[in-house]
Amino acid sequence: MKLSIAYINNFRRTILAYYRTHGRKMPWRETTDPYRILVSEIMLQQTQVSRVTEKYKQFVKAFPDFEALDRAAAAAVYKEWQGLGYNRRALNLKRIARTVAADYGGRLPRTHEELCGLPGIGKATASSIMAFAFNSPAVFIETNIRTVFIHFFFKTKKFVSDKDILPLVEKTLSRANPRKWYWALMDYGAMLKKSGTVENSRSAHYVKQGRFEGSKRQKRGRILRMLLDGDGLTAREIYDGMKSARGDTKKVKNEAIQAIVDELMREGMVREKKGRYFL
Repeated sequence: MKLSIAYINNFRRTILAYYRTHGRKMPWRETTDPYRILVSEIMLQQTQVSRVTEKYKQFVKAFPDFEALDRAAAAAVYKEWQGLGYNRRALNLKRIARTVAADYGGRLPRTHEELCGLPGIGKATASSIMAFAFNSPAVFIETNIRTVFIHFFFKTKKFVSDKDILPLVEKTLSRANPRKWYWALMDYGAMLKKSGTVENSRSAHYVKQGRFEGSKRQKRGRILRMLLDGDGLTAREIYDGMKSARGDTKKVKNEAIQAIVDELMREGMVREKKGRYFL
């Protein structure tokens, strides 16, 4: 898609004008500390801002830097993470802290290649960290940014690929202050969604999230919460605890529960010692 300089400038003015008046205040926007920005970016993966805000404050108070997170017990990290879901992200953060402390002298690496080499960080997350932590003009898309570009540039197209959007993100990107520009894009996209605009349903990558109640994700979270006391549980204690929980987990067979425990062990989130399971 060919864009004139005038069109790009008008687009930028529209987005920035909205941001000047309606920009959202968020604790991770009040810092340039790479560690804190990393924590926020991992927390915001697949989780709404409203759920992240208080958890972010609690987490960085408990673990203020890479060294503190690296030293912390896994159970303590999971405890602070409770309520955010997708608990694997907490493990990834702890693994990142270990790698940064061991291989990078406690400083988050700045290059895209190095960031992608850290646990749980893909290409888009690496680029977003570069933009927000280092104010680098890296190109990425997330859900609100996608909404903005579909709304402005693909008004009639039914299936819009990110491959179509990425060149436009790059062409319109502010090189002087990419951090502020991405904040503005995200806030404009959040406004569009709140007003009832459902542009992301026209994305070729749109997938409606499955039901949480009764899902394996819910069961994984319950098992991890049961293990938070640190004393460990036998398989029988886990089975009984799961079957006494509310919801359709009552119908789950022991074999299915054990399969989830085994999966958590393979991922490194749970360990077994002398017949008891621990975080």
